[in-house]
Amino acid sequence: MTFLPDLSTLIAFSIACFVLTITPGPDMTLFLGRTLAEGRAAGIAAFAGASTGSLVHTTLAAVGLSALIAASPEAFLVLKVVGAAYLIFLAVQAIRSGSTFKMDGRNARKARSLKASWATGLGINLTNPKIILFFVTFLPQFVHAGDPGAAGKLFFLGVYFVIFATPFCVAMILAADRLADALRRRPKITRIIDYLFAGVFSAFAIKILTTQGR
Repeated sequence: MTFLPDLSTLIAFSIACFVLTITPGPDMTLFLGRTLAEGRAAGIAAFAGASTGSLVHTTLAAVGLSALIAASPEAFLVLKVVGAAYLIFLAVQAIRSGSTFKMDGRNARKARSLKASWATGLGINLTNPKIILFFVTFLPQFVHAGDPGAAGKLFFLGVYFVIFATPFCVAMILAADRLADALRRRPKITRIIDYLFAGVFSAFAIKILTTQGR
């Protein structure tokens, strides 16, 4: 099947997906905060909205990047190098600034409909420029320039990311009280995650940069 990446690529991508999923950020803050304020159903709805946004980003990235490959494999290689540099930048930022996890989810709030929670998750995901840039620069690291099945593989990887992240995020929602308290009261946990993020993504970036330099 041309849309399936090879096993080594899928394993590397799975590692990246895991690190991304457990790294605190705006999406995690939203669905944990919504869970604490309004219940698990609201948290799952917010997560579903963010996942829908990721699928939109995936589709747009797959279409646009595959078109770039068809038009100019050389330009796609440049994008991969730029993407690798961006991953290094994210790694440095993770060490310098740390993860973003700020919320007051225990405060009383007016209950929203599940549809409203879903729409909030979707809106935050779609309008976050960092997420847009990340999809455009991250997914190409796992596809070769000139690959005739690039569009299918890019789309598969994006969908795989959402499916892979779902059980972890649902588990976080079910354990929202304990997880939120741990992240707030024990900053060492988030720092460990920050260093894990920095290490994994620096390794991916160095690998692609050295490959292109040969």
